[in-house]
Amino acid sequence: MLGDPDSKTIRAYGVFNQEATGMQKGFARPGYFFIDSNGIIREKFFDPKYRERLTGNSLISKLFPELGQEVTGTVEAPHLQVALEQSDAIGISGSHVTLVAEVRLPPDVHVYAPGTQGYKPIHLAIEPMPLVTLEPAVYPASKILYLPAIKERVPIFEGTFRISQDVQVRTGSESLGPLGPDGKIITISGKLEYQACDKTTCYLPTSIPVKWELRVIPFDRTRAPMEIRHK
Repeated sequence: MLGDPDSKTIRAYGVFNQEATGMQKGFARPGYFFIDSNGIIREKFFDPKYRERLTGNSLISKLFPELGQEVTGTVEAPHLQVALEQSDAIGISGSHVTLVAEVRLPPDVHVYAPGTQGYKPIHLAIEPMPLVTLEPAVYPASKILYLPAIKERVPIFEGTFRISQDVQVRTGSESLGPLGPDGKIITISGKLEYQACDKTTCYLPTSIPVKWELRVIPFDRTRAPMEIRHK
């Protein structure tokens, strides 16, 4: 932690929050810089409100996907396997948590990517719920497959790939209700829709259920002692 009573350092970094008032006056906008070994800022992640921010694990999952998730379950489905992962098992009001569906396809099997015309593209559809706000799902870069029989080029996924989606735990007791000392476990449910094909057959579109569990704990409102505030 850095003592910055005159906000000089946060001004130097260009993150001084001009709109902040009250107890937040003089604060920085909450966020993260990712600085490489040469001292170059490679990524930055910022949110307008101090209570609405990425968790540390969620940030790591964006920078280093292979390190940032905890596997919470696997689903066996026709023509593929899905590992369900999440950046955090515990969140607080305002937390951004990253949910991941890692899809594993056998050799010579592919699924269609978003933007495909005439086929069912793979789609992660998480059900809306009053406790969380859903961000758009993020898909990897697709590969173009040429179909010589019909002279078409279509975007596909093959091998192993990851679909991620951020959810933000909503703020306010009207959304979460009383949490109690141990918090509340919420279930985030949805489905993964897709159409799998191999070299000879395109199978019927199908979908499989997916779900993640998140324990939401009370926001820590304990303030620092008066004598050390703003020092």
